[in-house]
Amino acid sequence: MEVPAAEPLTLRVSESQTVSGLLIQPPTASACYVFAHSAGAGMAHASMSSLAEGFASMGIATLRYQFPYMERGSKRPDPPPLCHATVRAAVQAARERMPSMPLIAGGRSFGGRMTSQAQAIAPLANVRGLVFLGFPLHPAGKPGIERAQHLADIAIPMLFVQGTNDDLASLDLLQPIIGRLVPRATLHILQDADHSFHVPARSGRKDAQVREEAQQAVASWLQSLQ
Repeated sequence: MEVPAAEPLTLRVSESQTVSGLLIQPPTASACYVFAHSAGAGMAHASMSSLAEGFASMGIATLRYQFPYMERGSKRPDPPPLCHATVRAAVQAARERMPSMPLIAGGRSFGGRMTSQAQAIAPLANVRGLVFLGFPLHPAGKPGIERAQHLADIAIPMLFVQGTNDDLASLDLLQPIIGRLVPRATLHILQDADHSFHVPARSGRKDAQVREEAQQAVASWLQSLQ
């Protein structure tokens, strides 16, 4: 499938604040993934672009967007309430542009966690499920489960795509959490992948193959929602 060019959007977070977004909508799209970037890499980063284009080739539209701090060129993430408002603005924009399209939301690392927090506080309108591409359960070298406490307040399906070498999410801690959330939560494990879905040469695989596996996992999970 030929991937259409990304369409720039302006998303209104509040009366005084807007952020940028990029929409890729294949003509035969069956769903739209509203997904946010990680703490250190914005929506135009090569990893985000590759994911968006890969999803488009599978018939999944994407709306990726900036958090305000990334829009300003700052390295310091915004306070959670502002991030949550940005998530809601992106979901609303997707809903307005594609009113009949099934929506899922989430993102890479920090962006996925901000989305799950927003959903836990108040459901995101018309969002059928959440997809986390590397959920950041804890800081590197500081194992803990506090960041997962809000997940129990989420009633819609969730997909966690996690690498076995992710230093921000020990599987020994994450698997029991997801086990307690079943059947709402599903875990797909990427063997040998780190938090950025990079795999070492000794694995015998390329990063592009890992990204494709992650995208296929999302596409299969989407089928289960219908």
